[in-house]
This record gives sequence, structure tokens and C-alpha cells, in this order.
Amino acid sequence: MTTCNNFINNAIVAPVDGQYCEVTSPMTNEVIGKCAVSSAADVNTAVDCATAAFPSWSSLTMKARAAIMLKFHALVKRDTQKLAELIVLENGKNMVEAVADVAKGNETVEYACSLPQVAQGKNLTVSRGIDCRDTRRPLGVVASIVPFNFPFMVPMWTSPIALVLGNCVIVKPSEKVPLTMNAVCSLVVEAGFPPGVFQFVHGTADCCNAIIESPKIEAVSFVGSSPIAKIVADKCRGLNKRVVALGGAKNHLVALSDAEKEGTIRDVVASFAGASGQRCMAASVLLVVGENDQYDLISEVVEKAKGLVLGTAAGELGPVIDARSKDKILGYIKDSEKSGAEILLDGRNPSSVPTASGNWLSPTIILHKNKTDKALHEEIFGPVLSIYKVKTWNEAIAIENGNAFGNAACIYTSKGGSADWFTSRFRAGMLGVNVGIPVPREPFAFGGLYGTLSKYGDGDITSEGAIEFFTTRIKITTRWPAPTAEEVGAEVGVGGDANDAANFNGKM
Repeated sequence: MTTCNNFINNAIVAPVDGQYCEVTSPMTNEVIGKCAVSSAADVNTAVDCATAAFPSWSSLTMKARAAIMLKFHALVKRDTQKLAELIVLENGKNMVEAVADVAKGNETVEYACSLPQVAQGKNLTVSRGIDCRDTRRPLGVVASIVPFNFPFMVPMWTSPIALVLGNCVIVKPSEKVPLTMNAVCSLVVEAGFPPGVFQFVHGTADCCNAIIESPKIEAVSFVGSSPIAKIVADKCRGLNKRVVALGGAKNHLVALSDAEKEGTIRDVVASFAGASGQRCMAASVLLVVGENDQYDLISEVVEKAKGLVLGTAAGELGPVIDARSKDKILGYIKDSEKSGAEILLDGRNPSSVPTASGNWLSPTIILHKNKTDKALHEEIFGPVLSIYKVKTWNEAIAIENGNAFGNAACIYTSKGGSADWFTSRFRAGMLGVNVGIPVPREPFAFGGLYGTLSKYGDGDITSEGAIEFFTTRIKITTRWPAPTAEEVGAEVGVGGDANDAANFNGKM
């Protein structure tokens, strides 16, 4: 049993009201710990500590802050196995996926260590005697509200970049998976972050509202479901607070008749079933275009998925996070069946489960006959693949474009021209060609498409998007009087800017 208290000012602090919620393992539904349920008072304490720490932290050079982050990177690498074991315990990922969760998060930590070389401003002589430069200033205290599906990676999408840029960061982990960030607290101290600079506050909706409403928190990043992302974005916008809020997804894979066999089958299954389908980059719809004379893609995808074993070892399928999620997934399958869809692979009642209790579901593959089925349009967030056959490329694009989300889309083909045709027409922010999970890696930023249910607020959440989000760009224009002939001991020319009509300095 682990008690996850708040981490404030480099100390473990119990919530003021003494309130806790239970943390259960999705593998057994047994209670494995308890998590602090923080009030506005707890949030305000953390904010005050961050506010006090900001002047000295932001006054350090970026290189000095990056040096501390580099130590943190080494500590995470050292403790990868320990962190991965906690992810397996509280989230249910298999061990390979859990190690990847840590590694991908630490990759962003590594990127943050490069910011002294990456986040430099520009400097240019724009007219004779006139220099312009820009510089980045940190915002102050910023917050990151993160989901359950990647206990380490998603907090690290934002925190390292914000910290090296000079901000003080408060993270609100998901109350469903607080153990991983609880273990990170000691690494924060060991790496050398000063008190108040990097803090964790646990809780539920009241904690999130207190973060959003705090007048001392300058920016909020959020990752979660689309309805909550919109609420977070609207609240922050109403307070004139900077916000980036990433929502859900309904990602489409389009397979043409010339798609390479082995890679396509492997990718489709890994994309919809990996991490038990609990990721915003999971493929949830496969559009099969035309007929393939070489092999039956659908039947071979079904056969590949049939071979998945439930469990948490390498290559196995872990449970979904809780009973509520399981019931939601089952509801979509039942609804599709009622509408006349064919259940090609039914994972609702696994024949063999690792534990008697737990939220286990085997892969489910549905062949839809009705375009209006909910499972074709709404985010399920589980190991379910919806398949729909189309006759033409334009029909496939119409279905993908008609999707209310805009996170990711992929095309499977052996022809470059075909790939270009689809990638120029997909309506999503992250695209793949023969890649089922097109997650951009640094230095490319992560984020869906504006104007869809996948993205609200300002910019992307990693890389250059995060650099822009967590700083204010200050522009400085400088003029120094030209030296006199007597000062330089020679004649001083006027220069070649006499006809520079855009130079209004000193002119009326």
C-alpha cells in the first residue's frame, strides 16, 4: 500500500483536509494505495511556493537549468525499471509498453537539455545603426494536468521544457495512476531542483478547478477527453489564461490493395490493441479500399489479433484501466451488434484471464455495415477495431474528413503517389505513411488539428510548440549613435540606407 501525498517545496505534504481516494490495480481491482484529494488550499500553498521560487530559478542561465535537467535525465534512466514496474501495477500496460512510456518521456527530458542550443533568439541589423533581437522570457508559474494512460510520458511532454525555459511547474497527475509520479519526487530532489520549482499536487475535479482559477498560474496544459478539454480551454480563455488542451481521437487507417502484407497486418493490430487501445494515437477505424487479389487483409488482421494473449509480459494485452471503462467499451460493441455489424473477433468474454478479477478484454474486431454506427464515430478507448469497406479513395477520404476529431490518420500503400494523394487530403494533425502510430518525435511537436475535438487552445504540447507556449517572446530594437570622425580618426560615411523608406526612426 502506497500513500501518495503532495510534493510541495521539495517535501512530502499531506492534504490539508486529510482526504484520500483509493488507487486500484486494473489487473485485480484490488486497492494498492491511496491518493491525496487536494483542496484549493493545497493548490494555493504549492502556487505560493512556486511564486517564491520563480525569481531565483528564472534568473539562472538556461545552461544552468539544463544541467539540473541533465542530472534528472540520468536518474530517470537509472530508475527506468522501477518506474516501469509501477506503471504496470497501476496502469496495466505490459512491461515493454511501460518501459517505452518511461523512455519516451525521458526523450523529451533529453530534448529539454538541448534548449540552450535550440531556444536561442534572433539578432539582426535591420537598418544602418538599427539592431533588432528577440529573447524569450518564462511566464512564471505554470501547471500541467495529465491523464491516466501514460503515467510518465505525458507529464514529461511539458514539464522539462517549461522548467529549462525558466518556469516553475505544478503537475496534477491522474488520481487513477499517482504512484509513478510519487516515485519521481525523490528524483526531483536528487537532481538538484530547488524547493518550489517542480511540484506535484494530487486530486480530482476540485484540484483541477483550483489550478485553473488560480490568478498566479499563468498557463495550463491539459491532456484528456474532449469534453473536459473544452471545459478547461473555455475556463482558461475566460480568465485570459494561456492554455493548450488536447482531447480525444478517432484515428483512421486506410489500406489500399497494394499495401505491403506483413507490415500492414502487424501495424494495424499493434495500433488498435497496443496499450489496450488506451492512447489517443490508437487506430480505431480501418477503411479497406477495394479488393486485394494477393491476400485477404481483414481475415489476416483477425488471425493476428487472435494470437494476442492477456497479461503484462512482452507482447501481451493488459487490462483496461477500470470497470467503468470496460463497461463503456462493452456498450459500443453491443450497440454495433444491434445495428447489424458482424463481430469478426469477440473479446468480451476472454477464455483465459491472468486474474479472476480485473478489467480484462481481448481484442474485438467489428465489420460494420452501417456508416452511422456509434463505434465508427466516437472514441472508445479500448482494444476495439472498427472495419468498413469502401470502393473508392474519395469515399475513404469523405469518411475520414467527416470525423469530428482530428488527431491522426494513416495510409497503407506501396506507391508514393498514392501516399501523397491521401496525406494532402487527410483532415488530421499527425499523419502516417505505412506507420500505424504516427507519433512525432522531437524536434517535431505533438498535437492534433485546430477546429476539431482533438485540440483546443494555443499551439502544440511538445518541442517548438512547447517553447512558444511556455515563454513570452520579447522584441528589442536598439539604436546607437554613430561615432564621429574625430572619435575614429577618419571620415565617417553616411552609408547606404538613404532610401530606406521603412526606417522611420527619428523621422516624422
